[in-house]
Amino acid sequence: MTRLLIIGPPFRTNVGQETPLGVEAAKYLDDGAFVPDHLTTALVKDRLLDADVQPGFLLDGFPRAAPQIMELDNMLASQGHRLEAVVELRAPDSELEQRMLQRAKEQGRKDDTVEVFRRRLDLYHRETHEAVAVYAGRGKVVSVEGSGAPCAITERAIAAVEKFLAAGVNP
Repeated sequence: MTRLLIIGPPFRTNVGQETPLGVEAAKYLDDGAFVPDHLTTALVKDRLLDADVQPGFLLDGFPRAAPQIMELDNMLASQGHRLEAVVELRAPDSELEQRMLQRAKEQGRKDDTVEVFRRRLDLYHRETHEAVAVYAGRGKVVSVEGSGAPCAITERAIAAVEKFLAAGVNP
């Protein structure tokens, strides 16, 4: 079995370490805005240079907008990687809001407010949905039901990606 490393946009790590890019990213995160493309891609590009991603990785939350897709394509090509699949987790907005409120209780993140969440959700519907459409046009999207317990969602996602890759639809 190949080890798969999950990489989220390295905002929190950089914010926590107060790197120059992290300080800049914090301004956007605290307001519930997406971090601008130039900053996000710089953070992801640096992270993809780390040795631990070489066996394989899953990007969580990147690319979030269509302009970031070209940047990711270039990053992957220059580092000898290729995108095999895009997992789209689908869940009702109301369930996502409840999860965010629960996370706020558990983690105490100051950016986990209903107002911030709704702003992010609006950005998703306006921008990230377009990125999913681009990948759907490339035949890369694997849609997974994202409701329920995290372990059940994870199992569904793994099974769906394994089935997708085994079907050989991925060039």
